Amino acid sequence: MPKPTKLVQIAKNALEDLKGTDIKILDVAHLTTVTDWMLICTGTSTRHVKSLADNVADTAREAGFRPLGTEGADGSEWVLVDLGSVVVHVMQAQARVHYQLEKLWDIAPPEEPAEDKPKKKAAAKPKAAKPAAKKPAAKKSTAKKAPAKKAPAGKPAAKKPAAKKPAAKKTPAKKK
Repeated sequence: MPKPTKLVQIAKNALEDLKGTDIKILDVAHLTTVTDWMLICTGTSTRHVKSLADNVADTAREAGFRPLGTEGADGSEWVLVDLGSVVVHVMQAQARVHYQLEKLWDIAPPEEPAEDKPKKKAAAKPKAAKPAAKKPAAKKSTAKKAPAKKAPAGKPAAKKPAAKKPAAKKTPAKKK
């Protein structure tokens, strides 16, 4: 995960100042073009949720960042503060459990292709084994088989039994 930006730290500190709980920072730049970071926080009541969201917006303004908007402040069960590259979700516990934003957005970025990855020295920690993906069927080789080896001069070659040909089926003659 890349290092959080200054704006992420400002928003996180604003949530911590007013005792926001279970703060989760998600890097979503690889998942959407709308924003780069999401912060999810739990408030204890409607008044606490609204206060947390207001504090994030005010602290961002004081630091020179202009909030693009705030949504949900009327009901205050879930308030979203849009800071552009950072979106802050402040939710009551039951709304957070119901919507499960962490499951929706906490997806690992895709891995780089093997040839693009820089070569690393031996890893200190072994990685957990991943289940093997199905491989496409291998193409049959068109190369001819090498001839069988000849027996040494002093020993007779072992003979293979001749393969039996299947007997031809006799069909009864038709009567006229």
